[in-house]
Amino acid sequence: MSLSGVCVTAVESRPAALLDGASQGPAHRPFGARVKAFVALTKPRIIELLLITTVPVMFLAQQGVPDLKLVLLTCVGGYLSAGGANALNMYIDRDIDALMDRTSQRPLVTGMVSPAECLVFGITLAVVSTLLFGLTVNWLSAWLSLGALLFYVVVYTMLLKRRTSQNIVWGGIAGCMPVLIGWSAVTDSLSLAPVILFLVIFFWTPPHYWPLSMKVKDDYARVGVPMLPVIASNKVVARQIVLYSWVMVAVSLLLTPLGYTGWFYTAVALAAGGWWLWEAHALQHRAKAEVTGVKLKEMRLFHWSITYVSLLFVAIAVDPFLR
Repeated sequence: MSLSGVCVTAVESRPAALLDGASQGPAHRPFGARVKAFVALTKPRIIELLLITTVPVMFLAQQGVPDLKLVLLTCVGGYLSAGGANALNMYIDRDIDALMDRTSQRPLVTGMVSPAECLVFGITLAVVSTLLFGLTVNWLSAWLSLGALLFYVVVYTMLLKRRTSQNIVWGGIAGCMPVLIGWSAVTDSLSLAPVILFLVIFFWTPPHYWPLSMKVKDDYARVGVPMLPVIASNKVVARQIVLYSWVMVAVSLLLTPLGYTGWFYTAVALAAGGWWLWEAHALQHRAKAEVTGVKLKEMRLFHWSITYVSLLFVAIAVDPFLR
């Protein structure tokens, strides 16, 4: 198996009984645990982050408080769509999930949910979310939502993830779509503002995820997934993180000169972006010094990246009220 090539080979999964739930009879799969397992298939913590980038954009599009019923429907539709994508991702990746420490307790690996159940669940959520968006919000949002789901499942999970170190760069496009959906839900159209925010998330995703990949690169190497930290040195990864970080911060500052935001958003974007760049350069400095293990402190930037995007989008929601 070559990690530097264009394609990697499939990996042998754990015993089939573990993956199809055959080793667990009904008595060993109580109803409450099953419900929790199906919820876990949707990856709720990741969806929280997606909603953080959806709702504030609705405030920006409205230049005030959007219709709260519309916000609720958009959030429900977004949760179901992203949840369906995540479930289908787990269905496709169940072989490597069984071999990675960080995913070893996922429902398909433990047998709490069977692959067939997961597949039906994911497809059902995809259909329901698309219809919910189309019939209660608008069809532009519906198609954007479906496009994000298909991009994540087909382009990222099936085509890119196991074949190229650029997987998270281009696969991250799916995670950029909620800003377009939030804007279109309010306006039934698109404009430059959501495109700029789309680009902010696009350039945010690699330096957000690569630090985590640096920490768990042995997991990815074991299953033949060529995440950048698997095939490149920490110095190379850190350099890429700094490059993407500078572009991300620069793009985030475009909203104000174009008239979409005011002083409050600008102040938050400068402060949060400045701190991000400090952390990114600090990680690069440690990588250049060939620091390894816990002293590399790569997860500092990962955790800050979540705080950063939360602060930036809260500022987007608050800014219209201070102009």
